[in-house]
Amino acid sequence: MAKKEKSGIGPCGICDREKTLTFHHLIPKKNHRNKWFRKNFELGEMRNSGIYVCRDCHNKIHQVFSEKELGKTYNRQELISAHPEMEKFIAWIRKQK
Repeated sequence: MAKKEKSGIGPCGICDREKTLTFHHLIPKKNHRNKWFRKNFELGEMRNSGIYVCRDCHNKIHQVFSEKELGKTYNRQELISAHPEMEKFIAWIRKQK
C-alpha cells in the first residue's frame, strides 16, 4: 500500500496505464470517524493506506462500491481488481488511450 504523497503521472494501480494519478483511500475518509473502523484500524493506517489510480479507475471504483463496502470488504487493491465488474472494466479501459 502506498503512502500518500503528491500525485503525478505514472502507472495506474488498477489498469497500469500511464496517466495522471489520484490517491484513492482504501478506507474512505467518510468512514474514519465510524466506531467500527476505529476499532478495526488505526487512524494513521486509514489516512495513509491507499493506491494511486487514474481518474477513470477512481470514478469506476466509487461507482461500483459504496463507501462502507470499500472500507469493510474491498480495502485492498487486489480485492478491488478481482471484483467481476471491475475485471470487465479493466479489460475495457486498458484498450483505451
